Amino acid sequence: MKITRRDVLKLSAAAGAVLSLGPQRLLAQTKPLILKKIPSSGEGIPAIGIGTNRYGVGASEEERAPLRATLKKFAELGGRLIDTAPVYRTSESVLGELISELGIRDKLFLASKTDMRGPVGGDSYQASMARLQTDRLEVMMVHNLRNAASELAALREWQQDGRIKYIGLTTSRREQFAEMEELMLSQTIDFVQLNYSMVDREAEKRLLPLAAQKGIAVMVNLPFARGRLFGKVADTPLPAWAGEFDCESWGQFFLKYIISHPAVTAAIPGTRKEHHLVDNFAAAMGQLPDAALRKRQEQFFLSLS
Repeated sequence: MKITRRDVLKLSAAAGAVLSLGPQRLLAQTKPLILKKIPSSGEGIPAIGIGTNRYGVGASEEERAPLRATLKKFAELGGRLIDTAPVYRTSESVLGELISELGIRDKLFLASKTDMRGPVGGDSYQASMARLQTDRLEVMMVHNLRNAASELAALREWQQDGRIKYIGLTTSRREQFAEMEELMLSQTIDFVQLNYSMVDREAEKRLLPLAAQKGIAVMVNLPFARGRLFGKVADTPLPAWAGEFDCESWGQFFLKYIISHPAVTAAIPGTRKEHHLVDNFAAAMGQLPDAALRKRQEQFFLSLS
C-alpha cells in the first residue's frame, strides 16, 4: 500500500502537533528565518521555496483557490523562491494570474526554465515572461541541459540586458550528472538545480562539492523523492532528538537535512496546499542539524525497515 504524506501527517503525533499550531501561531513565531547566500552576488534567499510542476490547472475557482491560498501564505511567511517551467502545462500562466491577483510579484524570486519543446533563445524566454506577467526573471535555467551551450549563450545576452538576473542549468536525473559536471567546469553560471534527498545522495559525490568550489548556488528538486521518503517512515514516530534542530515533522526532518548541506542554497518541494506550505516553510526557521546530527539522521533513516 502506498503511504502518502497525508497519511504520515495523520499518523505522526509530532507532525500533528506542528499542524495544530496553525498559520497565525507560525506567523508569530520568533525563530529566525534561514537565509542562504547566492555565491555569485551575496544576495540572500530563504532556504525553502515552492516547486510548481502541478500548478497547471484549469480556470475554475475550485482548482485555483488552494493554489492562491498557498501563494498568499507563502508571501506572508516571507517566502520568495518559486520555481516553474514552460513544460509544466499551464503552470506559468496560472502563476502569473494568481501572483498578479495577490499583488505579490515584488516579494518573489521567480525562477523558470528554457522550453525544451520550442525554439532556442529569446522568443521562448519572452513567452515565459508574458505568461508570468513580468518583465524580468530572477533566474532562468536550461531545462534538463537541453541545448545547453546555445541556450546559455542566449541567456547570457538577456542577463547582460538586465532581463534575467541569474542563469543556470537543471536536471532531475542522476544519468545527467556527468554532463552537468562538465558544464559546471566549462561554463560560468550562477545556479544549478538538481535532485537530492535522503534516498538519493548521488549529488554529494561530485556535484555539490564542485558547486561549493566554483561558487554556484544549488537549488534542490525532488527533496521528498516523489513521496518515497514518507513511505519509508510510515507510522514511525519522529525521534525526540529532532527537537535539537527545531524539527517538528517528518517533512521538516527531510528538508532540514537537505538545506543544512553547506553547498545547498534552497530546496523547492512541490507545494499545492496551504498546510503543507506551513509545515515545509517551518524547515527554514530555527536551527539546522550540524554535521554530527546529519550523520545521526542518515543512520536513523537507514535503520528503518
